[in-house]
Amino acid sequence: MADKKVNPSILPGFMELLPNEQILFNNMIEKVKDSYERYGFLPIDTPVIEKSEVLLAKGGGETEKQIYKVVKGDTDMSLRFDLTVPLARYVAMHFHELSFPFRRYHIAKVYRGEKNQKGRFREFYQADIDIIGNGELSILNDAEIPSVIYTTFKELGFENFTIKINNRKLLQGFFENLNINNYQEVLRIVDKLEKIGIENVRKELLEIGINQEKYEKIRDFIMFEGDNLSTLSFLKELKIENVTFSDGLKELETVCYYIEKFGVPKNNFKIDLTIARGLDYYTGTVYETFLNDYPKIGSICSGGRYDNLSEFYTNQKLPGVGISIGLTRLFYQLREAGIISADNEKLIKALVIPMDDYLDQSIEISNLLRKNDISTQIYLENAKMSKKLNYANKINVPYVIIVGEDEVNSNIYTVKNMKTGEQTKMTIDDIILELSSRN
Repeated sequence: MADKKVNPSILPGFMELLPNEQILFNNMIEKVKDSYERYGFLPIDTPVIEKSEVLLAKGGGETEKQIYKVVKGDTDMSLRFDLTVPLARYVAMHFHELSFPFRRYHIAKVYRGEKNQKGRFREFYQADIDIIGNGELSILNDAEIPSVIYTTFKELGFENFTIKINNRKLLQGFFENLNINNYQEVLRIVDKLEKIGIENVRKELLEIGINQEKYEKIRDFIMFEGDNLSTLSFLKELKIENVTFSDGLKELETVCYYIEKFGVPKNNFKIDLTIARGLDYYTGTVYETFLNDYPKIGSICSGGRYDNLSEFYTNQKLPGVGISIGLTRLFYQLREAGIISADNEKLIKALVIPMDDYLDQSIEISNLLRKNDISTQIYLENAKMSKKLNYANKINVPYVIIVGEDEVNSNIYTVKNMKTGEQTKMTIDDIILELSSRN
């Protein structure tokens, strides 16, 4: 009696792709990496497993509920839930070996035990950049980050997107001016505006003790609509005498000026006073990026400025600014919306098909093609030509090279274009030239 088979399945919240989809996803990662490196960000990688005390140094709460524990011996270990906490530990550990400002990128998987739902994953790739200063960090870095975002999404093939920016100091100073002490709570509610709408924001603010008069002032502030110049004018005309507000306004004005200098077109970035980034982690500039034609996808890239990256690991003051792209979620959402497709993705450029006893010559030709950076596979199975060509179609290979007696004797080979069906006789040098010139 045969052993009972285990049902092949994966855990919910984990993404697994077919080869052509994986090629598409890998291409996305490669474009993001190339964009980051173009701006002088350096690669790092940190262990997937960290000591739990390191990951939870800031305190447990929701994070502790979401982390995956790793059981092995007596050491308390967990899977990383983001790339920022490992960065904080990394910079604190290697402080004396790094040059500041330290510019790093990290593209890797993270793990969160979140409630499983469509489009949200428990294992997913993040693509982060951060600029870390030693003691201080120029506000000009905040202006360069949108340029990286702009370049990255242009490389990914997008044109119509908006990088929305704000400054947490502006919001904090505004709330302080209204004598609101629990401004962090207000920020978290305001940050949900896109998801829950203004009426639900009103209800939640009233529930935490914000009266109707103050709510109306908050509403009029965050709902102001205008271009960047008119928004800055609106903020100045409020004449709010609060140091935090004034600092935030000055920073926002400087950042807007230099974003343009860094080459981001005016129609691709916008001050949006609703952008709050609910985490109390952020202390200054904040960013959210949206595809204008697909608002339901939500923010595809977010981040901001923070005062002290590694305060739980060192006494060194390490301010920074950074962004993160949730690549797995972005890939899933773009594919679901039909914005990207893996149908035409290919990696193998040529399939060499040996006829009869001409395997040795086929291997020689394949080796020669590979030496010329042409990705090549040989069909090694014994099958009819129709099956071999059907296989070529299934793996989406653009060219088939047939190696038989006539080809070997004449040194002129039959090359079949699988897209058009056209067959051509070519020398090996011409084949290399033709295939090398095609992307």
